[in-house]
Amino acid sequence: MTTDDHLRVGVCGRSDRLCVLGIEAVGHHGVFDFERRDGQVFKVDLSLGIDTRPAALSDDLQDTVDYGSLVTAVTLAIEHDPVDLIEKLAQRIADICLADPRVEWTEVTVHKPDAPIEATFSDVALTIHRSRP
Repeated sequence: MTTDDHLRVGVCGRSDRLCVLGIEAVGHHGVFDFERRDGQVFKVDLSLGIDTRPAALSDDLQDTVDYGSLVTAVTLAIEHDPVDLIEKLAQRIADICLADPRVEWTEVTVHKPDAPIEATFSDVALTIHRSRP
């Protein structure tokens, strides 16, 4: 069996995983007035469940998720339309990921490393998992 044959058949029912880590932008999200006014850095990690076999066979960007465009869309989601909670921001980003019909599921982690907490900590992060029904 050739490599192309293996790609066509697949090995199991699990999808492949595309990860984009450390997307960083300044957003004005939060429940406090100073968070909305001053903004702060948010970081996002993405995992996408996709079938990469079509792109592996064709070697054509049209057959896969364009992660450059995805990063741009996620950056804009962070930078615009402030929300109170990172839960809402994470869902917004998951919806962006799932807008591409090739994405079977997504895992989104939103990091808010400078959250206004009166204690020593390294990060506040929320991870959500979303998939197609």
